[in-house]
Amino acid sequence: MNCTKHSKIDIQGHRGCGGLMPENTIPAFLKAIDLGVNTLELDVVVTKDNIVLVSHEPYMNPEICLDINGNEIPENKGKVYNIYKMTLDSVKLYDCGIKAHPRFLNQEKIKATKPTLDEVIKESKKLNANIKFNIEIKYEPSYKGVFAPEPTQFVSLVLKVLEKNNALESSNLQSFDLSILEEIKKQEPDIMVALLVDENESILEKILKLSYKPEIISPYFKLLDE
Repeated sequence: MNCTKHSKIDIQGHRGCGGLMPENTIPAFLKAIDLGVNTLELDVVVTKDNIVLVSHEPYMNPEICLDINGNEIPENKGKVYNIYKMTLDSVKLYDCGIKAHPRFLNQEKIKATKPTLDEVIKESKKLNANIKFNIEIKYEPSYKGVFAPEPTQFVSLVLKVLEKNNALESSNLQSFDLSILEEIKKQEPDIMVALLVDENESILEKILKLSYKPEIISPYFKLLDE
């Protein structure tokens, strides 16, 4: 598959600025804006009290988070700390910034908690009113009722936050999961959608399974030949 060449590059901050600041935290997003990115890339999950939270995993990742007492979370126990079973108040008791990151040695170590999507949008717009958001809805079929609500509710919760913050036009939603992508266009036909394609998937086969043509296709880089 070939890429269309564009003259303007959209510079995105992956999980904010994960190489320099704790990923998917307010300091990371503000640092990315300060460095001049056009778009903030982030991931969202849902809490027990139906708050859209910014987090790459629907649980406390032992690689970056400590428990409520400031102790290490055992590597094989991360999924026990299920965010979908926690209220937002409970989530805020976990620090996910002070622990040294094994893969990002230059990352600054600061106390930081997982922010809500609402908080990220509000704080980011204070620094740059024109900032854009590339939001991945973290979902797969096995998550339903365990790590996430069903797709209809999940998408609805995300869209409500965007609408509340007048961020529908400045955002695109992306996911690997087709049921999420179908639900996005059903609920908000005009929003930009990105189809994510993993390394073990076929770009063409996945496109054909979707009932519409997404505005953006984001495949694993090795699936491209140019």
